[in-house]
Amino acid sequence: MRLGILETGAPPSEVDQFGDYPAMFRALFGGDAYDYATFDVQAGRLPSTTDACAAYVITGSPAGVYDPLPWIEPLKDFLRAAKGVPMVGICFGHQIMAEAFGGKVIQSPKGWGVGLHRYEVQAAQAWMDAPRLTAAASHQDQVVEAPPGAIVLAASGFTPFGMLAYGDQPAISLQLHPEFEPAYARALIEARRGTRLTDAQADRAVLSFEQPDDRARVGRWIQRFLAEATLGGS
Repeated sequence: MRLGILETGAPPSEVDQFGDYPAMFRALFGGDAYDYATFDVQAGRLPSTTDACAAYVITGSPAGVYDPLPWIEPLKDFLRAAKGVPMVGICFGHQIMAEAFGGKVIQSPKGWGVGLHRYEVQAAQAWMDAPRLTAAASHQDQVVEAPPGAIVLAASGFTPFGMLAYGDQPAISLQLHPEFEPAYARALIEARRGTRLTDAQADRAVLSFEQPDDRARVGRWIQRFLAEATLGGS
């Protein structure tokens, strides 16, 4: 299967030794799991047709979906045009999908969500095999209104719209980052200590990674979803 990775951002230069976001997804899924194709959306490069790939993953980004950047609206247009093609959004990808399909995203007054966060499953799907998931969070923006027909699959008190399924189309999205290895997540927190994060916030977030996470499990969930969605041709 040809899996298109819509790359919407890059890690900060202070932590670029961990590789870019497409590399993180290839590591999460397995380097030989798919025929990967990467599209640098920030540079204005999108697939020439919506069916150029069998499915798409939309990555995280330092940008906000409401930022006046020249690539934001074309990406939304592409996602709407690709309705019917299986897709998965992560963090910014979660937010841009929600916005593209009729939801709302804001810079949350709750502030930064960092460290390991746990979501409880609200609407279990066949490709899920646990009642909760724990993975790295790194976001200030949040979905505050789900698109019409969307279902909340998993959530927390901090992130009520943490994981969505998009009604009659083969699309899901997740605010958390299963592609972030703990070493990268900790390094990212340290890079933001004293700027975006206070020392107290950074300390708590770093300490949270002493607990086990479900990133591998969530990676398998995504792969099962993609397998079902592409096999079903929905």
